[in-house]
Amino acid sequence: MKQYAGIDVSLEYSSVCVVDADGRIVREAKILSEPDALIAWFGAHGVAMERIGLEARPLSQWLYAGMVKAGLFVELIETRHVRAAFKTMPVKTDKKDARGIAQLMRLGWFRPVHCKSLAAQEVRALLTARKLVQGKLHDIEMSIRGILRGFGLKVGPTTRCTYAGRIRALIAGHSTLEAIATALLKVRDALVQEFAGFERKLRAIARQDDNALRLMTTPGVGVLVALTFVAAVDAPERFRSSRAVGPHFGLTPKKYQSGETDHSGRISKVGDGSVRTALYEAAHVILTRPVKGSDLKGWALAVARRAGPKKARVALARKLAVVLHCMLRDRTSFIAHKGAPTPAA
Repeated sequence: MKQYAGIDVSLEYSSVCVVDADGRIVREAKILSEPDALIAWFGAHGVAMERIGLEARPLSQWLYAGMVKAGLFVELIETRHVRAAFKTMPVKTDKKDARGIAQLMRLGWFRPVHCKSLAAQEVRALLTARKLVQGKLHDIEMSIRGILRGFGLKVGPTTRCTYAGRIRALIAGHSTLEAIATALLKVRDALVQEFAGFERKLRAIARQDDNALRLMTTPGVGVLVALTFVAAVDAPERFRSSRAVGPHFGLTPKKYQSGETDHSGRISKVGDGSVRTALYEAAHVILTRPVKGSDLKGWALAVARRAGPKKARVALARKLAVVLHCMLRDRTSFIAHKGAPTPAA
């Protein structure tokens, strides 16, 4: 008889539940959250699993890769769907979650999630670290401004190069503020240096990545947007159509229809928020800066005249998602005008 398994992953131990085709629990256990431990447990069980379900979490991709390599049939399932399915459970425990995931595997009520390649995970880790350092750098600068403002010292507009000099000029002769600002400026200098290092690494990766270079032929798409999109899509063939990319990253409106009620809301904002942000920023650049030789800006300006600039940016971000996916799938550079010949890859 066919058997299905669900794994609720935690940092140290994972709860595992195996059910048969009729939904009866066959075996339950708590296993170390390590690929080798889980592989050994399923091997000792002695019955090949029809499907093993893992909720998509930070550890899940690592466990998924190891278990798939060992020949187990594992599915990563979307966290939103798991939470929605378990809302009716009055008691939530790891054991009950594992049971629920096993039942989802048995019934087929799940949506599989793509497990990204190691190269894509590395690029995403670099982008995340860069964003973290950038945020802390901004926090330090704003904190210094706030401290000085309490003493009537206004920093005013500065650049990255003139910021430290302006602060030192304002605090001259004030011993307490000099001690505070000197310490915080040292932290800022270290963050600036590390941020520049991440920028260099990402530019070097983009120069060696054919897909990123291809996407950067699109107006408004630079190193960060290209690498973010390439790492998130990872395998273009996993989308049946380029039109599915916009909804995948939450760039299409939510809709509620029941009886006489038919309402379209704001964009769903599901999926990877960093991709959504990158595409929106690229759309903003296209709309607000001079872009020559492309139909994209004319199309977006027409939308802006009808629906306003905010909706135009979202619409252009969604269109960019479609265009960029087509470029990845077909290995072509950006086509500026309809009917123009396709540039060489």
